[in-house]
Order: sequence, then C-alpha cells, then structure tokens
Amino acid sequence: MSSSETRPAWLANGRWLAVAVAVVVLVFMINPFHSVPTGTRGVVTQFGAIRGIENEGLLVLPPWQRLTIFNIRAEAAQVDNAEGSTSDTQPVHVSLTVRYNVQPNKVSEVYEKYSHDGDLSSYVQTATQESFKVVTARFNAPDLIAKRSEVSQELNSVLNTKLEKYGAQVINIDMRNFAFSDSYMKAINDKVTQEQLRLAAENKLKTVEAEQKQKVAIAEAEASAAKATADGVAYSNLKVATAQAEALRMQNSALAQSKDVLELRRIEVEQTKAQRWDGKLPEHIYASAPIPFFNTGK
Repeated sequence: MSSSETRPAWLANGRWLAVAVAVVVLVFMINPFHSVPTGTRGVVTQFGAIRGIENEGLLVLPPWQRLTIFNIRAEAAQVDNAEGSTSDTQPVHVSLTVRYNVQPNKVSEVYEKYSHDGDLSSYVQTATQESFKVVTARFNAPDLIAKRSEVSQELNSVLNTKLEKYGAQVINIDMRNFAFSDSYMKAINDKVTQEQLRLAAENKLKTVEAEQKQKVAIAEAEASAAKATADGVAYSNLKVATAQAEALRMQNSALAQSKDVLELRRIEVEQTKAQRWDGKLPEHIYASAPIPFFNTGK
C-alpha cells in the first residue's frame, strides 16, 4: 500500500486525538464537577434564578448553572450593650452572644430574601435588641437578677419567634452580667448591707436567747437538786426524830412498867463514871459535896 493511501487514516486518527484533547481541555476549563461541604447546602442558580438546593457531596452542573455554598452551621452574633428597662422603670444594659443557625428547609427563602451565604448576624443583632426590651419589661430589677435562668428562657422564646421570619433559629444565648445605673447599684449595696446587719442582729439575739435559756435550765436544775437535797435531809431528820420519839416512848413505857429499869440506868451511869475516874481525890471538898467512889469501910 502506498503512502498516499495510508495518509488519510493517519490524518483521521490525528483529528480524533485532537478532538479528545480539546474536549478534555474544555472540561477542565468549564469544570462541571462541584462539591458541597459538610454543614452547608448548595444553592444552584441559572441566570440568577434558583433551580435547586443540593445536599453535601459531589455535584455535576452544566456550565450555564452556578453553585453557591450556603452555610447552615451554628453562627455567633455578638450584641454589645443591649438596653432595656425593667417593670419598675430601672434602665438595664447587658452584653449577649446569640448562637443561631439557618433552618435547612428555609435555605432557599433565606438565600432569596436575606443572605447568599447564611450570615444573618445583622438581623439577629437587631432582633435581640428588640427582644431584650420586651423581656426586661416583664421583670422588676431584683427578679431580673434573681431569676436569671427564667429571663434567659423568655428571651430565647421571644427571639426565636422574631427569627422565624428570617428562617433562623436560636441555639442558645449567653448573657453577661446585668448593669444598672450607679444610683440603683448603690441602693442595692445599701440594702444588702442593711440585710446583713439585720441578719447579724437576729443571730446575736438568738445567741443571747439561747444563753439565757441555758442559764434558766441550769438554775432550774440546781434548784431541783437543792430541793431534792433538802427533801432528803428533811426526810432523814424526820426519820431520826421519829426513831428518837419511838425510843423515848419505849423508854417511858419501860419506866412506867418497872422501877428496876431506872435503877439499872443509875448503875450504868455510876459505872461509866468509875471507868473514867483516874484515882485521884479532889483537892478541895466543899460542904455537902459527895466524894466519888469513896468507901470508908475499907
């Protein structure tokens, strides 16, 4: 086969190769392959009109369609120095951090009306300011501090209602310390000081009352003990007196029954004297004075 006959086939193969290369280059230039990251949605538009919302993953689009990545992860909106007024007309300020996210089923609506990337911080800040005014008006100043968790729940509910029209929802709200006017803070401090003094006085009074009760109890116990002792002594004396009276009665009865008992007692007395005499006669004897144990017969 001559070279003139084989040239068309070679040229034909070369043309197909050139077409293939051109297609590859065109594909890379057009780049129809797209990916939607986790935590986002893909908004597909065609000439500015929304054609669909795509979930996470790989996506192939024709060159006349455009993909916009839309964030549905949690975002934080800082609200500095939100201002409100309590039910007792006390001005109050607070700084908040509101964490929110766009509801996945509202991506198309949010993209069309409010944001092309899911950032609604400006709307959240405004809605938070308004919600804070509404909530603080429901509480007086002391309750605003004492019922912090209840205030946070109410603010969450009111803010969620406002953000619903923006296709967003509140995840949580962090509130820093409430700030009141200087005069009110001074009044609160004075009240706390007075309350502390009152409690201290009450505690002191309770201590004094306890001490007095203790003293009364001790006095009553001592009086009871003294009465018991006196009763015991009186009872003992009564028994002794009763015994002595009984002895006298028996003695008198014995004396009445026999004169010999009296003589026996006289002999016992003389015997006792004899036992105690030291054998010496008295140096001076007075007239008619008896000489003890002197027997002239011996």
